[in-house]
Amino acid sequence: MADFLLVLWAVIPPILLLAYYHYRISTPPPLLKLLLLFILGGISGFVALGLEMVFETVANWVINWRQMNYSLVGIALRQLVEIGPIEEGCKLVAVIAPSHYLQRRYRLRPSTVFIFTIAVALGFTAQENCVYLFNNTASILTRIIGTPVHALFSAPWGYALAMHFSHNRNLLFLAWLNSVVCHAIVNVLSNTGRYSWPLLILNYGLFPFLLWMFWRMEQLLRRVEGKRPINLISGRTSQHRYWQRGLVIFALMLGGNAIFALFLLAQKLSYLSWSQLFYPDILWYTVTRFAINLIFATIAWLIYIYLRRSAQRRYF
Repeated sequence: MADFLLVLWAVIPPILLLAYYHYRISTPPPLLKLLLLFILGGISGFVALGLEMVFETVANWVINWRQMNYSLVGIALRQLVEIGPIEEGCKLVAVIAPSHYLQRRYRLRPSTVFIFTIAVALGFTAQENCVYLFNNTASILTRIIGTPVHALFSAPWGYALAMHFSHNRNLLFLAWLNSVVCHAIVNVLSNTGRYSWPLLILNYGLFPFLLWMFWRMEQLLRRVEGKRPINLISGRTSQHRYWQRGLVIFALMLGGNAIFALFLLAQKLSYLSWSQLFYPDILWYTVTRFAINLIFATIAWLIYIYLRRSAQRRYF
């Protein structure tokens, strides 16, 4: 029964996110096809895991590859050479194969190929969740927070693949390389929390970077549906545009780290019982930390609204 509950915790969050994007697409493919792609993504996750084990076995014959995890440079090298290329490659193959087959029978819309990418990436996430939860190497909360991450990684090559099928634009390799680099950056930043200053400060770049990746995926989704992307930089002079770019970075730092702080708060509280949560000192700590980070998130949101309305006034 406990194992079954772990499977549910691993699978349900990605499926719910897939259902959300299925609802978001104006002309979505049948849900059954997306579920098949989701399963294919899970299979690609097991293939990637096997390939990584083979790679590390072979690499250990040449150098002590497992020692790479003991330094930040080694972690970055491992992510760029092994983890990123293998995982993004397996997901890419899992999307290309059915897309080529279906393209022969139908004319796939760009939005269809893009949501195929999201489905495979979320299936990959479900498989990864199972591995982490069954090996007790991550908490349920951590895995739920990380649900959209693989979709964020794969969005660039998913968009390039959609454009390749519809407009014969062949930017797939560069987009895949972009995904590999972003994959590596996120995994490196997520590992900096174990180090002391000044490397620890890199950890505060993780959630702002993820927030930017989410924004990028949303923009690519608008493009594949034929909608205009949302513009935030609309200054008439270079000085004004630099100011607006600075505001964007500031909003990402505020909003991203507000989410990060709320995640850390939830992680701390998850170890307490329900009765302990209502102890006066713990309740006060929870309310004050939540309120402070909500203020930071609100400031970031107001900056976004200001930039968006400025652009609307500029172009309309």
